Amino acid sequence: MKTHKLNIRYVLKKNKTRVNGTSPLQCRITYLGKRKQFATGQFVHPKNWFSKLQIVKPPNDENNNINTQLSLIKSKINRAFLLLQVKEEEFDVDDIYNQFVGKRTASERTLLDAFDYHIDRMQQLVGIEVKQVSVDKYHQSLVHVKSFLKFKFNKRDYLLKDLKLNYLTDFEHYLKTEKKFLPNSVYKTIQRLKRVVRVAVGADYLAKDPFALHKANKPKIRVVFLSVEELKAFETHKFTQPRLQLVQDCFIFSCYTGLAYNELKRLSKKHIVKGFDGQLWIEMIREKTKKEIAVPLLLKARELIGKYSNNDEKIFPLMSNQRYNSYLKEMASLVGIEKRLTTHTARKTFASTVLLYNNVPMEIVCELLGHSSISTTTESYGKVIKKKVSDEVLRLNDYYLSN
Repeated sequence: MKTHKLNIRYVLKKNKTRVNGTSPLQCRITYLGKRKQFATGQFVHPKNWFSKLQIVKPPNDENNNINTQLSLIKSKINRAFLLLQVKEEEFDVDDIYNQFVGKRTASERTLLDAFDYHIDRMQQLVGIEVKQVSVDKYHQSLVHVKSFLKFKFNKRDYLLKDLKLNYLTDFEHYLKTEKKFLPNSVYKTIQRLKRVVRVAVGADYLAKDPFALHKANKPKIRVVFLSVEELKAFETHKFTQPRLQLVQDCFIFSCYTGLAYNELKRLSKKHIVKGFDGQLWIEMIREKTKKEIAVPLLLKARELIGKYSNNDEKIFPLMSNQRYNSYLKEMASLVGIEKRLTTHTARKTFASTVLLYNNVPMEIVCELLGHSSISTTTESYGKVIKKKVSDEVLRLNDYYLSN
């Protein structure tokens, strides 16, 4: 490998003179035409600094100590430069500085370094534009990456520069076969890993993205919702326990408003307003998209609001999401519904059975659900429209056959 010259020079910052008349000395290293300048922690009087000789005069205890420190810094930089040359790998002025201060160079950055960098940056944005739950998901993905490294390589970490496309495909196979992840969980875990690596490229941890050619097929998620008959059965079933009666009311309310669990739990009297049409509406900001949603209260939802209107500011005294879904599972068994009931099931029932099956246009469904774009709604509920078309065609066939 061709050796290039390293230049080390100390520069006095006269424009930053302190009250006592001293100015800070900075070290400037130049390599391959690029500079890196940093503080030495030393301060001298401008009249005592001899730039050409790169020393402080006249000789005395204080000045001699400064000169000794400058000499040590220069020696450490040269040693760092030598260590990088021995590796016979390409490096730049930032790598020399990182080696000098004890940081890893770009060629030494690891996959866990990249995760730490990305997670730290996300954590700083919590409450600004990132939710803590999003940060937690990257922590979960990091756990899976660590277990894969142990399983596949018997290593605790992996150099970024050694990443190849087959690392990603092997990791994907591991998640499917060893972790037994469902397709959507595999897809999301892989996407987070790819995101971390892209951020590492942007931070100069890595020269190029080794996963750039990877094309992930997003799994098709089957939309599960209650049919008209199932919704009626759930509404009319008599539950004896108060806890199940509360969950029944909350689930039905979501079926007629499309509110997700977090919105249902946050719902308070201030969110119930009289709209431009004189009717009651729910107006609030959806946490997931930060988009304002406005949902007119259908009769069934208005009745439930009235039932709980004597509560405190919050409408529904909801328990945790985990317990809520656990109760729904129990209730589905009691009613005879074989589908898995969650708050998402209620939200999808609102979009499908309550809206689309009653000929409400897709763009209005998008607005009522608070989706960020109509493509999200179409992607999720396109098959519902096909089913509606099929039902109408069959009805039309029956009409012609009977006439």
